[in-house]
Amino acid sequence: QVQLVESGGGLVQPGGSLRLSCAASGSIFSIGDMRWYRQAPGKQRDLITTITSGGRPYYVDSVKGRFTISRDNAKNTVYLQMNSLKPEDTAVYYCNADHRAPAGDYRNYWGQGTQVTVSS
Repeated sequence: QVQLVESGGGLVQPGGSLRLSCAASGSIFSIGDMRWYRQAPGKQRDLITTITSGGRPYYVDSVKGRFTISRDNAKNTVYLQMNSLKPEDTAVYYCNADHRAPAGDYRNYWGQGTQVTVSS
């Protein structure tokens, strides 16, 4: 059993910055890729960025150059630094991670989500 808990969401003005964190806890053996998704009201949940276990990042075009994903494997934590925020970035942001159990099976876990609102 692995739990993911996001934090750092809140209200920010357009052009501002926010840093999200997602910490994994529980029966952790090996965490693989970690990701951030976001979901606006009435819309589907979309992947915005991925970071591999080795720290290689990938971004969708809408956030590339503005958002930065990073991870601290010693802390089992993934971060999302969001700069130059726009109103269209308003959404619930979800952490997602792949975890390998000692037996070798991979499972995917979700955080509970944290609200990010970009507004004047």
